Amino acid sequence: MFGEFWHYFSVNKGAVIGLFVFALLILIAIFAPLLAPHSPDDQFRDFFLTPPAWQEGGNAQFLLGTDAVGRDMLSRLIYGSRFSLAIGFVVVTTALISGVILGLLAGYCRGWVDTLIMRIMDIILAFPSLLLALVLVAVLGPGLVNAMIAIAFVLQPHFARLTRAAVMAEKTREYVVSAKVAGASHLRLMLVTILPNCIAPLIVQATLSFSNAILEAAALGFLGMGAQPPTPEWGTMLAEAREFILRAWWVVTFPGLAILITVFAINLIGDGLRDALDPKLKRS
Repeated sequence: MFGEFWHYFSVNKGAVIGLFVFALLILIAIFAPLLAPHSPDDQFRDFFLTPPAWQEGGNAQFLLGTDAVGRDMLSRLIYGSRFSLAIGFVVVTTALISGVILGLLAGYCRGWVDTLIMRIMDIILAFPSLLLALVLVAVLGPGLVNAMIAIAFVLQPHFARLTRAAVMAEKTREYVVSAKVAGASHLRLMLVTILPNCIAPLIVQATLSFSNAILEAAALGFLGMGAQPPTPEWGTMLAEAREFILRAWWVVTFPGLAILITVFAINLIGDGLRDALDPKLKRS
């Protein structure tokens, strides 16, 4: 099965490149203490807004320059990968689990349970995701944990609706009817019989939601409602650098590029997973 999956996945060269970049980011996050030349919070007071090493006035000690309080940009970007990837994993896992549970109940039970759950999901989807996350963080209080809770809440309806649709399609198939006739309990039918056959679209959605989580966490950090200084989260780094856009281009450019590259790589992986897991695309 893995060989077949890799065959269809590797046909998409962009997905392979995205997977390589994402794996590299994970390694950077894991080995951040070994790779970072300095601590992300160390302040070198003789090197405020030092340009990158290759630019006039740069210093070889700070390859990508320093920020407004003399902290090494490269070290903060490396440690920032930990926060951004952790946000993606935590948010997607939380949204996936809660969304799948609600989608399973809605698709399997139908009736008033389905109506109640789906109307709540529709209300959540009626609001712009960033605006709703911003309101939730304002209620819960600024901070990285509250930002992750808010983003997971906003992304949850996508998993719930996708799971509901897949469960409704699988529920009437012969193997489910056979299991029901054989005496399988409702819990077993949902978790063991139906759910494994709904995994493929959920994996693709989880990949795309991973990039959305990173983007929205960066946006909340930029607005001052996510990770708080001096946390080296990429969105927070952008917020701290706003007033120096014209004077020191590097303090804005490098965190922005880090977000761009990470999100782009994850989206490429999502396209490859869709190609590899969708039976219709396989036949074509």
